[in-house]
Amino acid sequence: MSPFIAPHSITALIVYALWTIALVLVVALARVQLVVRGKAKLESFTPGAPHGGDLYWRLNRAHMNATENLAIFATVVLCGWVVGLETVTFNELAVVVVAARVVQTLIHIASGAAWAINIRFLAFGVQLGCEFWMAVLILRAGGVF
Repeated sequence: MSPFIAPHSITALIVYALWTIALVLVVALARVQLVVRGKAKLESFTPGAPHGGDLYWRLNRAHMNATENLAIFATVVLCGWVVGLETVTFNELAVVVVAARVVQTLIHIASGAAWAINIRFLAFGVQLGCEFWMAVLILRAGGVF
C-alpha cells in the first residue's frame, strides 16, 4: 500500500484549521490569565460583546473571523478534492488563502488603526477572491460551464 500524499490544498486546509485552533488556545490562555489574576470573573466573557482590553478583544475577533471563514474554505477545498481537482492553480490558490488569513490575523491582533484595517480588508479580499476562483475551477471541472 502506497502512502497517501495530500495535495497542497488539503495541507493548506489542515494548516488553516491548526491556525484557528492556535488562536482559540491563545484566547483561552488569556481568559485563564485574567481570571487567575482576579481581573475578570468566569461569567464576564459574554459572547459577541466587547470585554477585556483592546489587544484581547482584537485577538478574540481575529479568532472569530478565522472560525467563521474556515467553513467556506473547507467547503471549497473538500469539494475540489472530491472531484479530483488537484491542479497546480487550485493548490496554489489554497496556499494563498492560508497565507492571507495569517497576515489578516496578525495585523488584526497588532493594531486597530485605519492603516491596519485597510490591510486586513485587502488580505480578506485576497482570500475571498481565491476561494471564488477555486469554486469556479470546481464548477468548470464538473462541466457546469
